[in-house]
Amino acid sequence: MMKFIMETRFQNKTGIIILAAGNSSRLGRPKQLLQYKESTLLKNTISEVLKVENSFIIVVTGSNRDLIEKELNLPEITFSFNSDWENGMSSSIVKGISQLLHQNPDCERCILAVCDQPFVTHSIFENLIIEANRTKKGIAASAYSETLGTPVLFHKKYFQELLELKGQEGAKKIIKKYTEDVASVPFEKGHIDIDTDEDYFKLIS
Repeated sequence: MMKFIMETRFQNKTGIIILAAGNSSRLGRPKQLLQYKESTLLKNTISEVLKVENSFIIVVTGSNRDLIEKELNLPEITFSFNSDWENGMSSSIVKGISQLLHQNPDCERCILAVCDQPFVTHSIFENLIIEANRTKKGIAASAYSETLGTPVLFHKKYFQELLELKGQEGAKKIIKKYTEDVASVPFEKGHIDIDTDEDYFKLIS
């Protein structure tokens, strides 16, 4: 009975994986916890994701894990600790997809997001799902600054390739490889992310 409840709980849901494992080396402090909108950058992303219907959230932590998990004591979130976070973005994607498949083996699709795009909103995530459904494409990626990037939705047929990413490789490698199976969704201000103090001060001023 319990297995049935777990399966129905996650059935047809979109797994949204927030990658928050980096150590913000260029910033010198955890960007995940930077104050923003009476909250933090990471909490802001999570609060937008929580508005997306039929989804569940996995937050991949790494550097500063204890600080971040303590800050985010929310029952709706599953944390997944990436002990290999120093090996680059790919290790966090692998960790997130592995957790997703453990939690919901029948999951049809996932969205990969980062925690430092301050202008991300729930409608960005919803538009990715709508566009993937409408076009029947296996990938729906956010479009900004003449590129395609996060947040990005992948159908489960790409999960294995995501699990095989190595080193600094990110989801872009798969987006570029399967361009004919990609739908693009405009994300105004998607190019704005926070890597340095200068970026942050520009954002809050």
